[in-house]
Amino acid sequence: MTERRGRGERSPALSVGLAAFAVMALAQAPIPFLDDDRLLTTVVVVAFFAATCAVSADRWAPRRVALAASVVVVATFVLEVVGSTTGWPFGAYDYTGALVPHLAGVPLVVPLAWFAMAVPAREVAARLVSTPSARVALAALALTAWDLMLDPQMVSEGYWAWEAEGQWSGIPLSNYAGWLASSAVVMVVLDRLLPPPGGGLPLLALYAWWGVSEALAFLVFFGDPLVGVVGGVAMLVPAALAWRRAVAMPRGTATYGSRG
Repeated sequence: MTERRGRGERSPALSVGLAAFAVMALAQAPIPFLDDDRLLTTVVVVAFFAATCAVSADRWAPRRVALAASVVVVATFVLEVVGSTTGWPFGAYDYTGALVPHLAGVPLVVPLAWFAMAVPAREVAARLVSTPSARVALAALALTAWDLMLDPQMVSEGYWAWEAEGQWSGIPLSNYAGWLASSAVVMVVLDRLLPPPGGGLPLLALYAWWGVSEALAFLVFFGDPLVGVVGGVAMLVPAALAWRRAVAMPRGTATYGSRG
């Protein structure tokens, strides 16, 4: 089933998504200047999750978005419990308890972040490759690229810690191998639970926003320009290519608005 909207008409779901994005962006802005940004970090992740859910519900049936979000959040929560307890598949790390609320030692915002970025990463990949297997692989890479900046930031702020000093800004490379494998599983789950991606400019914008904001934070405020450059390139090159293809797509060929 496809819903048609008049030109310039904005759905309630998209309006909610834009409002959530505004909250997220406003909460991000002061973080580099604060000694204690725990509350704002929680606000940012919750607003990011809400934005992804809302703009996804503007494209697809809300019940399918809710199911996909629930499955991914629960699955990645279990993954984080196993990971922080056993060291598999990311390596040995521990949450510090700084982010609240938490359950079984895992901050509840962490699984929200997995879904919040997984759907935009899937959208980026859908613009660049055509087959499902290639999309899963590229989307997993796009999601892992985010962690090139996310993990160094969260470790520096004391939200979790690695038992051994790693090769990438203190993060072990095993973390990224684990992220890549876990991200691929998440993308397979999303492909099972959501209609095919492609056509969601707001989701592309969410991914690009995080690439720009994180890269600038490392280049200007966090004192680690290498992380900002490498992470920024890893996220923004595919985001730019995906955006270019999206805006060049002939009118009527995008799937935006599909409610399947």
